[in-house]
Amino acid sequence: MSSYPPIINGFSLSWREKLCYSVGHILNDLCASMWFTYLLVYFHYVLEFSDSLSGVILLIGQIVDGVATPFVGIQIGSKFSFICTENRCKGWYLFGTICVLFSFPFIFQPCLGCQDSHKWAQLIYYAAFVTIFQIGWAAVQISHLTLIPILAKDDRARTEITSYRYACTVISNITVYIITWTAFGLSSSATSTISPENVDQFRKIVFIAVAIGATFSAIFFFGVKENRDVTSESQERTQSQEKQLKGILDWLKEWKFYKVALLYMSTRLFVNLSQVYLPLYLQDTLNLPSTTLATVPLSLFVSGLFASLLIRPLRLLLSKKVIFSIGVILGLVPSILIWYDSSEVYKQYGVYLVAILYGAAGSVLLVMSLAITAALIGDNIGSGGFVYGAMSFTDKLSNGLAVFLIQSFHSTSFSPEAYHGYYKWILSVVCGSAAILGLLSATPNTLDKCRRGTVAVEVSENDREAEPLLRSLREENLLA
Repeated sequence: MSSYPPIINGFSLSWREKLCYSVGHILNDLCASMWFTYLLVYFHYVLEFSDSLSGVILLIGQIVDGVATPFVGIQIGSKFSFICTENRCKGWYLFGTICVLFSFPFIFQPCLGCQDSHKWAQLIYYAAFVTIFQIGWAAVQISHLTLIPILAKDDRARTEITSYRYACTVISNITVYIITWTAFGLSSSATSTISPENVDQFRKIVFIAVAIGATFSAIFFFGVKENRDVTSESQERTQSQEKQLKGILDWLKEWKFYKVALLYMSTRLFVNLSQVYLPLYLQDTLNLPSTTLATVPLSLFVSGLFASLLIRPLRLLLSKKVIFSIGVILGLVPSILIWYDSSEVYKQYGVYLVAILYGAAGSVLLVMSLAITAALIGDNIGSGGFVYGAMSFTDKLSNGLAVFLIQSFHSTSFSPEAYHGYYKWILSVVCGSAAILGLLSATPNTLDKCRRGTVAVEVSENDREAEPLLRSLREENLLA
């Protein structure tokens, strides 16, 4: 059973605490931006790994991250955690930050002492650093997410700090692309495509990004107080509330848990695959200059920043499902544009419109999927780490397998025309399908409604064990 106190009505975060919390994931965001946007580009075009080996590197990272996330989530909510501190979330956060700082820079550097070795030997070298990095990344992500239901007292407060958190994610991505734009813009190869000559630019980018992230991690660590003073009233309610809170086995028996996991997974597939394959689409399909690897993703995340700022006022007017549906529509439009347009005007201007729409859609979908997950957890903050870990497990594993399969198929023999348009097909069909899957998972389970009428019929209103679920269905309206 969790050692965390129940949420106290009337508690609200100060602006200082909101700010310090929001910047706590910036190191992860900076690294994730480079990981998803430039990993395949770097390994294929700079280190000259094959398509399939580049995909293996990313797959290893996603599998490690996928396994580490539920493990960290369970550990945070367990009485027998390896990190047995009073501030358990921050303890795991510190552990993860150290792992990230001392591993990620080596991923974007040539193999030290083995640069001329066989690619499979280099793969083992990079896999070691990728493993350490992803374990640390998972520890930071889950510990930071688990604090949302602990710090925020209600759904709107959780949505608010989630949107601020995502705004910092967008700013982090923008920062990476500005650094990249500067690094490539000042180089003599600014008008050419990526090659092994660009190794120094990537080295500078990764060191600057890690230094910035470390600074904001320190601000979070010293600026956010994890433990809350518990009033005598809440202490009296602890024993009765503990009987109502969900444990891990309770979540595994809850069908809505799997439904939200599907929604979260499809959202992450849409966002991550568009981020991974947009640069390859620019390089391989459209043959655009290397500076577009910064300017096009930059426009994507600038639009995402503005979209994230609109979510809070929209939330006052619309339900989460309606806002999520708007995000899906925004995501389908660029998939259609990519499929039908390849003119010179499109190459010069249209790709920026595509990026802007992808950015706005991704911002809306990510914020709302996290808000829906936080609403699913409700008062069950003790098992919140497990829920976030399970959601992230589906995200990491599905993305890793998707990228590996996409890269493996790309390395097989295609006709020149099909090979040239491969990434166009990925962005249009695969990303569009992921958005549609997210929309379908956001709708009610029609078969269940036909069989039982409404979800509330399944349990008695007087059943105290079902009270958190009933309150969630009434107030959060996840299924409406």
